Amino acid sequence: MKDLLYSLAKTYLCVCLLLFIVACNNSKGKSYDSIDKSPEEISALYSDYLVKAVSNLDKIDISKIAKEDQKKYYKEARKYFKLLEPILAYSDKNNYKSLNAPNIIQVKGETSMDTRVMDPIGFQVIEENLDEEKIDTLTLNRAINVTSARLKLIHKNLSLSLKDHNIIWLIRDQIVRIATTGITGFDSPVLNQSLLESKYTYQTLIDIVNICQAKFSSKEIKDKFIVALESAQKDLDHDFDTFDRFNFIKDHTNNQLALLVEVQKDWKVKFPFEMALSNTMTSLFSNDALNVYYFSDHLNDTTKIVEKQQFGKELFNDVSLSKENNMACATCHVKDLAFTDGRKTFDKNQTRNTPTVTYAAYQQSFFMDARAGSLEGQVVGVVKNHNEFNMTMDSVVNRVLKNKSYKKKIADLYNNKRIGLNIRHAIASYIRTLNTFSSKFDKNIRGEESNLTEEEKLGFNVFMGKGLCASCHFPPVFNGTVPPNYNDTELEFIGTPDSKDTINPKLSSDLGRYLLYKTEEKKHFFKTPTVRNAAVTAPYMHNGVYTNLEEVVDFYNKGGGAGLGIANEYQTLPFDNLKLTQKEIDAVIAFMKTLTDEEY
Repeated sequence: MKDLLYSLAKTYLCVCLLLFIVACNNSKGKSYDSIDKSPEEISALYSDYLVKAVSNLDKIDISKIAKEDQKKYYKEARKYFKLLEPILAYSDKNNYKSLNAPNIIQVKGETSMDTRVMDPIGFQVIEENLDEEKIDTLTLNRAINVTSARLKLIHKNLSLSLKDHNIIWLIRDQIVRIATTGITGFDSPVLNQSLLESKYTYQTLIDIVNICQAKFSSKEIKDKFIVALESAQKDLDHDFDTFDRFNFIKDHTNNQLALLVEVQKDWKVKFPFEMALSNTMTSLFSNDALNVYYFSDHLNDTTKIVEKQQFGKELFNDVSLSKENNMACATCHVKDLAFTDGRKTFDKNQTRNTPTVTYAAYQQSFFMDARAGSLEGQVVGVVKNHNEFNMTMDSVVNRVLKNKSYKKKIADLYNNKRIGLNIRHAIASYIRTLNTFSSKFDKNIRGEESNLTEEEKLGFNVFMGKGLCASCHFPPVFNGTVPPNYNDTELEFIGTPDSKDTINPKLSSDLGRYLLYKTEEKKHFFKTPTVRNAAVTAPYMHNGVYTNLEEVVDFYNKGGGAGLGIANEYQTLPFDNLKLTQKEIDAVIAFMKTLTDEEY
């Protein structure tokens, strides 16, 4: 009997030891608890901030409390909205966009022919109305009530599903959001507390990283990442107008992005696919920061891509694609002029200035009125335009197939019979190569060179701050496609005049977006172009009215069309006038000149 008990006890101890070894192996390298409760804890954090944002909004009773108290409760509500921003903006993009929208009329559903004109809601609407000397109580009460109700609905339906790659994406999005819109005054039009609010959002990232400590194999990497976030947070304690955004991005943003790649390696994260931001980006201003194929109709069509790009270059320069065999894409988009033509308009038949196609890949809409949804779609527009190629796509296909070399390339490069689509894809693939991020500015902010002058740095800081240029021209591309999701390319009404006459200025007669759908609220709206290579792409504006950058900056400094005295209802510039000094104006121009790629 003793022998039997001894044998059972020995077996039991062996099983326990084996289980202990297995458990140790499963948690090998983990410095923290093996039980990962991070999704639940992030949800709890999110829930707490939602409740506090709503609680403070609901205290803004215009009829019962003083104006100062109204502003106090708004600031608290806004604080918690910013604290929840990283999670809301990732998990519920549409609601975040609505709640953080500018105080301008929203037009939705044009392309589906279900046009709806909607009054804006959200924090910016409340902020601007609270600042009015005479408050429009109906508008303000509606904004408060609808905003509060929306947040309550989000809280009621709260259901976060965050895997490791989702958390990494969430963190990366917010790091980029802070650098591209958070520190620019993009969504704090009156209080001008963008830097403080960016500190709030960093705090949420710090809290999330600490919540996720069980995911780390290396405590050193976790601590290093926390220190990087806290260091940036500390440097944001600064005056808005004099804040050094250049060094903030160079020293903090780029460092955080590089460290985040270390974190995801430590977590052994496997990404199911790439979004607009590259999963391995280590710098905001590099040609691999953005996934260029995210903006393509053919996301996965990258086989033999170099050959397709070369084929597209041949087609781009081929005049046989036009009816009279006298016009190619390259006729208007001249390489030496950064793919513009140097003219006000190409000829008497054209009403709009030729834009650069450098960096054109990073958009969600094309042509100045945003009538095409992709580069491939834009090719069709050029082909069919009576004042350009004046052809049908079928006719272009026939001409391409008559060229033996082209016919062979189509067969070799594309495994389908959609010849027209393949031609368009090849041209678009070539255009997607025209984004080198090789300018003096790019090399300096990446730390590869150190020859940016103090004036040029000042120009970037004014562009990104006091000048509010970056509230429409978002870095790193400096166009109107909104980071960090890059799902929308914005159109603006800035009041461009038809001539340089400032005595009797008249609004340009081009109705822009209105001509497509006849939406009254979209008269004179045009897409926001890139300012990269602006020094070599004069003249400027949709009608080529300004011949140099000095005139362009002067126009904005005065307040756009309204500042010139052109009456209009829907101008979207977020300022009356900028009040820039001559030193600041000169600096902004100097900065824009540093955005010229080395090949131009």
